[in-house]
Amino acid sequence: MIRYIAKRLLLMIPTLLGVLLLTFTVIQFVPGGPVEQMVSELRGKGHAMHEAAGGPQSLYRGAQDIGPERMKEIKALYGFDKPAPERFLIMLKGFATFNLGNSYFHHESVWALIKEKLPVSISIGLWTLVITYLISIPLGIAKAVRNGTRFDMLTSTVILTGYAIPSFVLGVVLLVLFGGGSFLQWFPLRGLTSDNWAHLSLWGKITDYLWHITLPVTAEVVGSFAVITMLTKNSFIEEIRKQYVTTAHAKGLTERKVLYRHVFRNALLPLLTGFPAAFIGAFFTGSLLIETIFSLDGLGLLSYQAIMQRDYPVVMGTLYVYTLAGLAAKLITDISYVLADPRVKFESVAE
Repeated sequence: MIRYIAKRLLLMIPTLLGVLLLTFTVIQFVPGGPVEQMVSELRGKGHAMHEAAGGPQSLYRGAQDIGPERMKEIKALYGFDKPAPERFLIMLKGFATFNLGNSYFHHESVWALIKEKLPVSISIGLWTLVITYLISIPLGIAKAVRNGTRFDMLTSTVILTGYAIPSFVLGVVLLVLFGGGSFLQWFPLRGLTSDNWAHLSLWGKITDYLWHITLPVTAEVVGSFAVITMLTKNSFIEEIRKQYVTTAHAKGLTERKVLYRHVFRNALLPLLTGFPAAFIGAFFTGSLLIETIFSLDGLGLLSYQAIMQRDYPVVMGTLYVYTLAGLAAKLITDISYVLADPRVKFESVAE
């Protein structure tokens, strides 16, 4: 196991470098970078001050054209005074110690920004994950046992309908119905907590937090039931049809013992091995549309704003963290699969 883990960790390095290099290269050709934005802003202010001063007598520096020395200052401010390969190596050196640099527009470290926005993404992603698994697995088992019955068809219709509705559309509907739109005002329109949250009691803080996340989590979770439920159902049906289940019934075991003592472990292998990736992903899940609709300042909105503003340190820093978390999740998934099923060897997983 140790040899396999060491080999996978070594393979992560070229993968991570490839992702960062590809993104960094693309960024070099994207127009409208921070230097261009600063030059445009200075020229705009210069023209405005020129007009306010009433003519060519204005001595405002921005009214003049951006000279070579001023351009060098601007490039140095954003680190663009160095060649691209040197900037890439400097970035990698910082990333090795989790120094993700500083945002051009937020004027604080990228790592601090990620930690600041992370609670919102955790609140949505983790609650969505927990509720989805708690409902979908028992529902999938019930559907497998009652395969082909009215219950099976009815529940399939309901969860597939929820799957077909985009989460942001459902979010708008929930706001209109229950967020003080045209009908009921049961839930708040924005934010993760109330303005007076710090002054509430412990129970008041818990209820206030749950009150705020109800609508966004509902919008996210409704479309998540279908995949896990149907995967659980199909996995259980496949296991129920195997020979060992028939043998267990022939030995006189009850349906409940056969289902939960023998079938359960084998049938949940696909879900168990996918859980680490889903769990880690829940910490970094940022839904831009949901965060925008419910005015939640999370990672999704941060990443979108960074791309639109050409805030390259935030773009590269968040990409680095996401990629590293994804690679770690893949490794944990492979390890959990081997630990859950003794028939699988590390050599076969590596292949």
